[in-house]
Amino acid sequence: MAQLRIAMAQVNPTVGDLDGNCRTIADYARRAHDAGAHLAVFPELAVTGYPVEDLALRNSFVSASVKAVAALAERLADDGLGELPVAVGYLSRRAGVGERYGQPAGAPQNAFALLYRGRVEVTSAKHHLPNYGVFDEFRHFVPGETLPVVRIHGADVAFAVCEDLWQGGGPVAAARRARAGLLVTVNASPYERDKDNVRLELCQRRAREIGAVVGYVNMSGGQDELIFDGDSLIVDAEGELFARAPKFEEDLFVTDLALPDARERAGEDPTSEDRGESVDGVRVVRHTLSAEPVAAYAPEPPVLTPRADPASDVGEVYRALVVGVRDYARKNGFGSAAVALSGGIDSAVTTTVAVDALGADRVHALLLPSKYSSEHSLTDAEDLAKRQGISARTVAIAPIVAAFEESMALDGLAAENLQARVRGTLLMGLSNQEGHLVLAPGNKSELATGYSTLYGDSVGGFAPIKDCWKSLVWELARWRNAQAERAGAPAPIPENSISKAPSAELRPGQVDTDSLPDYDLLDGLLDAYIGTDKGMRELTTAGYDPELVQRVIRMVDRAEYKRRQYPPGPKISSRNFGRDRRLPITNRWTPTA
Repeated sequence: MAQLRIAMAQVNPTVGDLDGNCRTIADYARRAHDAGAHLAVFPELAVTGYPVEDLALRNSFVSASVKAVAALAERLADDGLGELPVAVGYLSRRAGVGERYGQPAGAPQNAFALLYRGRVEVTSAKHHLPNYGVFDEFRHFVPGETLPVVRIHGADVAFAVCEDLWQGGGPVAAARRARAGLLVTVNASPYERDKDNVRLELCQRRAREIGAVVGYVNMSGGQDELIFDGDSLIVDAEGELFARAPKFEEDLFVTDLALPDARERAGEDPTSEDRGESVDGVRVVRHTLSAEPVAAYAPEPPVLTPRADPASDVGEVYRALVVGVRDYARKNGFGSAAVALSGGIDSAVTTTVAVDALGADRVHALLLPSKYSSEHSLTDAEDLAKRQGISARTVAIAPIVAAFEESMALDGLAAENLQARVRGTLLMGLSNQEGHLVLAPGNKSELATGYSTLYGDSVGGFAPIKDCWKSLVWELARWRNAQAERAGAPAPIPENSISKAPSAELRPGQVDTDSLPDYDLLDGLLDAYIGTDKGMRELTTAGYDPELVQRVIRMVDRAEYKRRQYPPGPKISSRNFGRDRRLPITNRWTPTA
């Protein structure tokens, strides 16, 4: 057996910050070297950040990425790290191929490079290009056609990029036929609820298929709507979980492996792939960096970070929201946030997430009571601000609303929405004056049904609970309070904000259930229609009242124009509003089945 110490760095790059990302890679490579690693691996497109979207179509950006990788290889050697092979994801282009119909001009590729002794020693590119959910890789990239198998200290290590592991055939089949002892995949796999076990099961299945150890390194941090949760892992050739990194944080994950000696495996009957022929359209390309195994050493015990109770993932959702707010603010240059604090559950959870992400001294609340606001709404908002130690200013909006009403006669819904729009104007004024990022407190149930006032409560630069059903918002509040209590700290959210009936308070005595069904019922129906595309017949067969189904579908479909104008927010579900679900605004199709 050959020993190999692998360091997997689940870093948090920023799209477009090539210099900053390369500095991070160099820093982590130094840490890997100091830990005695024989191989350091970084995530998919770590040099450019992920997803690069249409930046991939700019020749200048592709060229900058290629140059950055070459410069990084030289930098590592200059820093005394040239003997450490470093695998990084970057944006490249396929050489010698002209434009083809239906492919991006310039042939950009989602590529991988192995840096060694000051050079880009090995390159390859993603073969399977996902074109579902949040992914548009057919739009941005052309596929790679090789699987590099690199001999490192006597072990054969194959490298693939993200989707290449998820799809059968292609690189997976090539790795099996090439008899690699280790398959390393570099990934930028976004967080979704319950996804970590899906990844683990995938790696276990592939390890058994290939008969090799599988190392899975994933990105961490937030990029616009996407959250990358780390959770890098290693499974052995029998599919048993061997080591696992923490979630939602940057980490250098160092593991000692015992791999088959490549020279002994080479004595087996050769396959056609060993002669450079293709398997499922993928050609195996072999490289040797170091043929001799390292001298035997005592391995360190593997790190196996425990997972939370799989039956209760609310805490993971909360952590994802915190990461999303923190990185959106940090990466876009916002040092602070502002939120309209109403005393209700949505603004309470939004504010609490912001405080956990940015710190209490960087969150500024604006209390904006109207003539219809109940006394407990104001006191609940003040209570939350006091509990969390945030600054809070109160501006009564009744006189401002009255001034508008004197200028134009409005009644009904138009008058109710005027209150929300006055609040939005004041929030944006505060943002312009003091530079805060305004956080919109709308939840997914409101966005689905159109219960969100354009240019009012939809005002903001980021929407922390945009992808959370209303019923989940309550769960998040209870979870966060329970966490505080377990730590011996006061609950950050007043109980009254959790237990009282939700209301927009736009008219006397108003509550949400005046016009909407109970949220537990509504959210189940919405999730079935939006999350899994079930139609009228399937929903009624599932037990939902036909009239309710028809009404809810009508509300959802009519509100598409509102959702297009809503701020981005962290994606935590398998089907969010935004990157996942794209429907026309002008649309006369009415589901009947």
